[in-house]
Amino acid sequence: MNVTYSLDRPQGLLFDASGRRFDPQQRTWVEASTPATGELVDSIAAATWLQRHSGAPVRVPVGVIGPREASAAQLLAAEQVGHGLASMGFVVICGGRGGVMEAVCRGAAGAGGMSIGLLPDADPRFANPHVGIVIATGIGEARNALIARASLCLVAIGDSFGTLSEVALSRQFGKRVIGLEGAARVEGVIQVATVAQALGEVAQCALAV
Repeated sequence: MNVTYSLDRPQGLLFDASGRRFDPQQRTWVEASTPATGELVDSIAAATWLQRHSGAPVRVPVGVIGPREASAAQLLAAEQVGHGLASMGFVVICGGRGGVMEAVCRGAAGAGGMSIGLLPDADPRFANPHVGIVIATGIGEARNALIARASLCLVAIGDSFGTLSEVALSRQFGKRVIGLEGAARVEGVIQVATVAQALGEVAQCALAV
């Protein structure tokens, strides 16, 4: 999603195309008392400013879900999503095991970011080697509900029965779900064709759009 904002970096002000000002503390758009000023930026740049320079970053992690048995294209997309999210300043939360989960953690780590892995197992040794924080829940697939509930929004990469349950739970909880690389075409899932579009949708969610 290529949305343009006006960012006044010295003043720490972000405006949308309607001239409204973003309140980072409340994550709301308010009527501005002064005209919009600053450089034109896209949603990813605006969200990066929010996370790294606004003083009020979104502290809720972004969920990335997908199968352990993933294709090469899905693994590449997951790693790129993880790298992109971490570059913007978001924490990633996932299931902590292999496949898409390992790839997104590898991408986040490669960008110097943090990932949280909620394992279905009670033994933390089952986590993939790239997870930053391992939480060994010991509750089996019920941990899917925790990922869905804990996420700001979710990026679904590929599909499987486990992934589908996370998508369904996320939609049940009213969370924004972005689908990529063969994600389930469930009602309400925003299907995108590229990693850049997926990151743009996450940025829009963080900016309360």
